[in-house]
Amino acid sequence: MSPSAGDSARTSTGGAGGPRVRVLVVDDEEAITDLVAMALRYEGFEIAAVHSGQAALTRVALDPPDLLVLDVMLPDIDGFAVCERLRHAGHGVPTLFLTARDTTEDKVRGLTLGGDDYVTKPFAVSELVARVRAVLRRAGTAAPGDDGPAPLRFADLELDPRTRDVRRAGRLVELTVTEYRLLHYLLTNARAVLTRAQILDHVWGHDFSGEASVLETYISYLRRKIDDVQPPLIHTVRGVGYVLRLPR
Repeated sequence: MSPSAGDSARTSTGGAGGPRVRVLVVDDEEAITDLVAMALRYEGFEIAAVHSGQAALTRVALDPPDLLVLDVMLPDIDGFAVCERLRHAGHGVPTLFLTARDTTEDKVRGLTLGGDDYVTKPFAVSELVARVRAVLRRAGTAAPGDDGPAPLRFADLELDPRTRDVRRAGRLVELTVTEYRLLHYLLTNARAVLTRAQILDHVWGHDFSGEASVLETYISYLRRKIDDVQPPLIHTVRGVGYVLRLPR
């Protein structure tokens, strides 16, 4: 009988020199953790697993992973509360909810609390792997087998997806996961006017149905961190959305 995913130590990924992308799987069903761990290890990820919300909080605080695969229905602290506590503590680890709770209300709640994706059980392993890669890509982390993307630059603003470093005028800027995704999307489309719907769809997901004001909130967060020097780069296009460009 193979060892439980929860009992196994972290194993190295991929070939020599390849990225060591670490995933923490949190689920109280051992069969699920074994399945997810086996599938992701096969793809070259480095896996650890725990079986309770408190264990997840402790593990992330001591050794933050690159991605959290998080069940909602845990025996002590539910996954929503785990995600909320991590965000309040300043931990921006990308989080993919994996759960049997499939109502629209649950999905909206998970994404609003700071989740990056929401997969319902039963699930196809191939879809889970693809979504894990997509979440990491949006967060700027190269998954095993992915080519490292080139840095994005505009004026004196630079974002390096390989290291997740963001610099403005040479100064390192600390961003949360959502702030990073938002800036990455604006930079990828520099000079192009993006509608609010486009930004919400790309940064928060096509099934996001929360308050649109969340976008305005995060734009204000970004402006405080990015546009605290001149010239301002993030501009509002009234009645449409936002654009990253030099002032006219």
